[in-house]
Amino acid sequence: MPISVGESLPNATFLRMGDGGPESIELSSITAGRSVVLFGLPGPFTGTCTDAHVPSFMRTRGSLGEAGVDDVICFAVTDPFVMKAWSEATGAEEAGVRMLADSDGAFTKAIGLDFDAPPVGFYGRTVRHAMHVQDGVVKILNLEETHGVCEATAGETMLAMIQG
Repeated sequence: MPISVGESLPNATFLRMGDGGPESIELSSITAGRSVVLFGLPGPFTGTCTDAHVPSFMRTRGSLGEAGVDDVICFAVTDPFVMKAWSEATGAEEAGVRMLADSDGAFTKAIGLDFDAPPVGFYGRTVRHAMHVQDGVVKILNLEETHGVCEATAGETMLAMIQG
């Protein structure tokens, strides 16, 4: 069953590439006492993720900050090497979108948003979603009903919901 509004995020360990290689980051350390937009997607370098989802948060990052969001985090079930390469290819981190890897899919499973799509080689991937979290508690949760679409989960949609 998917996580829902009003629930606390489970703690999880994400990976990112640091200067010396992969580094662990505890989700609680970046959500405690903070306003965070966290969005998950099925696959780095795939069409909708690369052409629509990440760019929507790059476009809205400044406005989200003005609306009180401290951090915008993108994650996917993959390794930190792929997330770093994808960040460099898209310019995401330069635009203020932090890219993290849920390498073993533990967080994705814990929030009940995992799925398989064998025809395209996806196993244990993340359902496209976006959430606004305050102090570790989900305040807004948007899910896409259809694969390959980025509307309910786009940065512009999240921004409009946060602004009220």
